[in-house]
Amino acid sequence: MAASTTLSSSITTFKLSPYQPCAYYIKPLPSFKLRSISSNNPLNPLISHFARPKNPAVTPLRSAAAYTTTATTFHGLCYVVGDNIDTDQIIPAEYLTLVPSNPDEYKKLGSYALCGLPSSYQTRFVEPGEFTSKYSIIIGGDNFGCGSSREHAPVALGAAGVAAVVAESYARIFFRNSVATGEVYPLDSEVRICEECKTGDVVTVELGESRLINHTTGKEYKLKPIGDAGPVIEAGGIFAYARKAGMIPNREA
Repeated sequence: MAASTTLSSSITTFKLSPYQPCAYYIKPLPSFKLRSISSNNPLNPLISHFARPKNPAVTPLRSAAAYTTTATTFHGLCYVVGDNIDTDQIIPAEYLTLVPSNPDEYKKLGSYALCGLPSSYQTRFVEPGEFTSKYSIIIGGDNFGCGSSREHAPVALGAAGVAAVVAESYARIFFRNSVATGEVYPLDSEVRICEECKTGDVVTVELGESRLINHTTGKEYKLKPIGDAGPVIEAGGIFAYARKAGMIPNREA
């Protein structure tokens, strides 16, 4: 009986949240203010949720002209969007047949990034005939990345040359996919930056200082620290990080 009680307790402990994304889309999922995520725990949901690693032989096809980066700084033009930008707007379902591990198809994903935005966005994120965007930093509002659980959403943004997204809040699954794939840094703003910046503003994101500087307006904004998710993204995703940390064997082993 004691063993049965222990087993029952364990099952309860790992019961899925009622906000766990479903396989279908009805309305935008609740947004979450995500803080530091520990990557040292082997039961970390970032590790247990994703079963497919990125192909380590494929190098993201970034545009050198789009932004400059050091280990902790991203600098370039920003593209501003509003609230509830869902995954259908980030990468429409018709392009989910593209396989990110194929270099040519990864490149094509970048050309379709944010092509699902409504016509009210008069400035296109990626120009026709281009594979990457001149905007390397996306600034969004509340509940960015809501909708389906498709990994293609952060992958498409990374393929288009996006280094970071700065939003008021994220749908949990988009945040987790961004960290797990290592494609973009999902950064939380402490204020509603999307109402104070305009598409085309020149901005700098300093991870170490947890701040965004808008050089066009001269304003600075405090960001929430990326925490332990930062090293996972810097390593190139959850599997690359796990190999680097010795949590799983290297492919050569």
